Amino acid sequence: MTIAVAAAGISSFALLYAPQPVLPQLAEQYHLDPGGASLAVSVATGALAIAVLPIAALSEVVGRRPVIIASVVASVVFGFLLPLAPSYPALLVLRALQGVAIAGFPGVAAAYLAERLGKAGLAAAVGAMIAGNTVGGMVGRLAAGFTAGPFGYHGALLVVAVVGLVCTVVTVLALPPGEQGTFATTFADRRRSEGFREQGKAVLAGLGAAVRKPVLLVQYAVALLAMGSFVALYNAAGFRLTGEPLNLSPAIASLVFLAYAIGSVSSATAGKLVGRFGRRRALAGALLLTIAGAALTLSDSLPMVVAGFVVLTGAFFAAHAVANGWAAAEAPENARGQVGGLYTLSYYLGSSVGGAVGATVYGHTGWTWLIVLTAAWLALAAVAVLKGTFPASHAVKAPFAASDAVKASFSPRR
Repeated sequence: MTIAVAAAGISSFALLYAPQPVLPQLAEQYHLDPGGASLAVSVATGALAIAVLPIAALSEVVGRRPVIIASVVASVVFGFLLPLAPSYPALLVLRALQGVAIAGFPGVAAAYLAERLGKAGLAAAVGAMIAGNTVGGMVGRLAAGFTAGPFGYHGALLVVAVVGLVCTVVTVLALPPGEQGTFATTFADRRRSEGFREQGKAVLAGLGAAVRKPVLLVQYAVALLAMGSFVALYNAAGFRLTGEPLNLSPAIASLVFLAYAIGSVSSATAGKLVGRFGRRRALAGALLLTIAGAALTLSDSLPMVVAGFVVLTGAFFAAHAVANGWAAAEAPENARGQVGGLYTLSYYLGSSVGGAVGATVYGHTGWTWLIVLTAAWLALAAVAVLKGTFPASHAVKAPFAASDAVKASFSPRR
């Protein structure tokens, strides 16, 4: 199961962010500014954000596994169509459709793991899943960055599609069945037992439960603001690294995505941070460390810029792992899919809007003001965590450690 979920994450995130390292080439090819070129990323993540809740609701009816399988297969098909796009508008349309296809995996995967493993092993499994997602993002970006020079951006996108195909085959063959959803296992049984109106009411009730707990609202805010900051920085990174004063080649500039390796480690070990410091302190600390890493990139020294990306990437993925695991653990039993869907909606809405806004700010005012903007977003997220999660984290009773329940939910499986 772990291999199958990791393979699905690698495929999904390699495909989702494949255009990011070739944004400068897209800008040159189609005479775009950084904000216009960043739409190649933002339209996909925006479409993902819009589609994730309906798809999460669908998974309550048909089950998680069919949704995950359909997601990885369809997203690879669109991956092979992208290099054939005859124009930039056509490319954007295909990217939007691919974003809808990809939505089935991140919107459902956490709920799938919760049903398979229960709370005791959830944190370790979610951390491993996010580590796979991180590897996918890194592999896709590196593959596109290194092949864009000799093959152009068309060839770069094709190479990433091949990577996605290999991972999709692994997922289809290895993913075990999960629960069949909240309702009966067949169409006829579902219709006899409750009827579609009752099913719809149950889905809406779960959605209401997913927005009723303040601790869950905080996690959605963290996903929105932190992911917006992160994608904004990486959307502009190619322009920053290939422009004055660093003047790196596209292939060398794409090496910045090796920082994702640190993200895979930090996300996989986030459970240990929570066990030691508690969710609230671990999450707020990771957000503040992301700000510190972003500040390091203000230097014109290449080693300092690289160090900054390493720090901010590791810290961001630790924050994401804690927030995602926290949301999954706090989700009411009748709202697991809806909570996962809302978290993912917030995450990719941040990616879409934050990424586009950040690239536009960079294009008009430069890197310094982009850092100011993203630091403000991350600081706001940290304040939300510190001020809005006291009841859930039991911080008054245990200021330096998680409660027993919190520790248990983040303990790795033995």
